[in-house]
Amino acid sequence: MVITEIFKSIQGESNFAGLPCVFIRLTGCNLRCHWCDTAYAFHGGQKMTVGEVMARVQQLGGELVELTGGEPLLQDDVYPLTDNLLAEGFKVLVETSGERNIGRLPREVVKVLDVKCPGSGEGGTFCLDNLNSIDQKDQIKFVIANESDFRFASGFMAEHDLRNRVQEIILSPAFGQLPPRQLADWILRDGLKVRLGLQIHKFIWDPEARGV
Repeated sequence: MVITEIFKSIQGESNFAGLPCVFIRLTGCNLRCHWCDTAYAFHGGQKMTVGEVMARVQQLGGELVELTGGEPLLQDDVYPLTDNLLAEGFKVLVETSGERNIGRLPREVVKVLDVKCPGSGEGGTFCLDNLNSIDQKDQIKFVIANESDFRFASGFMAEHDLRNRVQEIILSPAFGQLPPRQLADWILRDGLKVRLGLQIHKFIWDPEARGV
């Protein structure tokens, strides 16, 4: 498999935010969101076997591991890797754009799926079959760039009854584009039962830094 980086940091998103986490960032992505903050993972990377990745994760230590990208589900070795991580007792998260079908992932994996709003430039790419493969431990995230995105997210939540499908619905402001307070005001105004997600690692370290 092709890996951009493996590092230990503080989980910045999801309901695991604030916890130490080992990140495995796979190389490559088939989407080009306007607000993407990991474009450096589109190309390059280092070829590693599943065994080499496992050895690095075990060296870093911890209990929580996230596979991210890029888009991790573009590489078939992600499936034996998740199997190995689970067998070793790790709590495993997979963060995905929602465009790839997640049906091959083990049930025990916590899936964190994006639904791309129109402001991303990749609206309409979500694989609706994924709604049949999620359960109450999983999470769905919307990155919000403007009020049109907010209205889209609110409508998608209601249309697909997301509150009864997943543990968490997360609305996150596009970093540097939408002030968090504005998104908070909209959530409170409309009484949405969602979590406001802030990328807390960007408040701890340089937002442009890699490997944190």
